[in-house]
Amino acid sequence: MKKSQLILIAVGILAVVGLYALPKVVVDNDSTGAKMEESESSANPSSSLTEMHGNELSSENRTQADQLKNNFLNAPTVEEKVGLAQVLAGIYQEEGLFDSAAYYWSAAAEFMPNNMFLAEEAGKSSYEAFTFALDKTKVESLAEKTRFYLTKVLEKDPKRLDLKTKIAMTYVSSSNPMQGITMLREVLEQDPQNEDGLFNMGVLSMQSGQYKRAIERFEELVKYHPGNLQGQFYLAVSYFEAKEKNKAKAQFEAVKSMTQDPMILGSVQGYLDQL
Repeated sequence: MKKSQLILIAVGILAVVGLYALPKVVVDNDSTGAKMEESESSANPSSSLTEMHGNELSSENRTQADQLKNNFLNAPTVEEKVGLAQVLAGIYQEEGLFDSAAYYWSAAAEFMPNNMFLAEEAGKSSYEAFTFALDKTKVESLAEKTRFYLTKVLEKDPKRLDLKTKIAMTYVSSSNPMQGITMLREVLEQDPQNEDGLFNMGVLSMQSGQYKRAIERFEELVKYHPGNLQGQFYLAVSYFEAKEKNKAKAQFEAVKSMTQDPMILGSVQGYLDQL
């Protein structure tokens, strides 16, 4: 299975340095031990995270952003700095410059460290940037920021399983992936129907070649969350890899009926042509 086929519709969900760049971990067995295989990830030349806010914007937003940056640097009060940082984060978010958005949300959170709204936004934006990052140093830095801010919120509200799954996924691509797997299992123990938990465990089972277990996870996912297009697609892929051709064909046809996205349809047709 080609990496490009898997990530077509996983952008921003589990594009964490690419599905097959994750450590190879057996995530769904019944033993207490965890089998670790050699990771295929490699480090790319790093770039300074302090430069992330230098990403270029479109001409229509660049002038406004430059003025806002100047105002941000010279704002006389913390409240004004925080407000300007949020506006800047929104501009970068709109243009898909997620590391820059995370930079300004983090700046706002640093000015008001006890503000849980800012902490959550800083953590979620850092996670979003983390899912797109390719440079190893940037991945690690954004993962650390995600954990720092979201843990603060989670300590205040332990029921936020959506935040716990994000923290878990930052560990999966770290040197200690089993910590993330354990957290995902805890999420599913608390909420067996948890959408993010089922999805991520399913994809991680795929990544480790456990397609039968991936099928179980994705079947549960689409049972409770039938509108999850990514889960529907990955269920079809799991059937395909498990050599369950009839189920794979039916599932790919079901995915075709759920979207008009040409990239997804092209990927689906590529699989159907092999069946």
